[in-house]
Amino acid sequence: MEILAVAETLRVPAAVDLAAIVIGALTGGLLAAREGFAVSGVLLLAVSGGLGGGLIRDVLLAESAPVALTNPAYLPTVAITAAVTFYFSGWLSRLTGLLVVLDAVTLGFFTVIGAQKAELAGLPSASVVFIGTLTAVGGALIRDVLLAQRADIVQPGPYNAVAALIGATALTILAGPVGLDPIPVAALVIALVAGLRVLSVWRGWEAPVAVDLPERTRDRLVRRRQRGPRRRRTGSAFYRRD
Repeated sequence: MEILAVAETLRVPAAVDLAAIVIGALTGGLLAAREGFAVSGVLLLAVSGGLGGGLIRDVLLAESAPVALTNPAYLPTVAITAAVTFYFSGWLSRLTGLLVVLDAVTLGFFTVIGAQKAELAGLPSASVVFIGTLTAVGGALIRDVLLAQRADIVQPGPYNAVAALIGATALTILAGPVGLDPIPVAALVIALVAGLRVLSVWRGWEAPVAVDLPERTRDRLVRRRQRGPRRRRTGSAFYRRD
């Protein structure tokens, strides 16, 4: 009951939800326009960018028909956004810096929305983190599948899934076991996810890749042995340091 009460207070206003969908659709539509897709391709990638994560989330929760299909405002909003990107893609592409920031903020909103939906469904904490992360990156995953390319979220590069995972984990802990006021927690998580995403783009941070710890440890030992013992000068004498 406590988890459900927290989730109820985490509800995102409809206007904010629509704004996040618009930005997601905008990024997908612009990518399609840049690739030279036809109008159907622009519309399809706009739908995947704006509604893809929510569709995957609702299918996994399997409570009812996806909100993307039942809400009368979602699909028309995406269609209008796709039309704007189709006719004004050149002008919108000049707003790269602004779009990076807006995309990062949208990533944070989708993370919070997905985690909130999972909490309303009464899922355990690990599942809440998973659904929150998947809602944030699901649209990009569908987009990359449609483009027949390796998904961005599995490649080294700016934080995307990593930022959403950290944000969903922070929300689950702070609004759950820690018991902080959920509204400030939601705002903090959005700022955290957006900040990590923007900083990773501007500073060139990359998500960590898999490493072989035994091999890395062995290489360090080999290099240390090859360097041999170091000598340090103290006054006029030298002494050996192992």
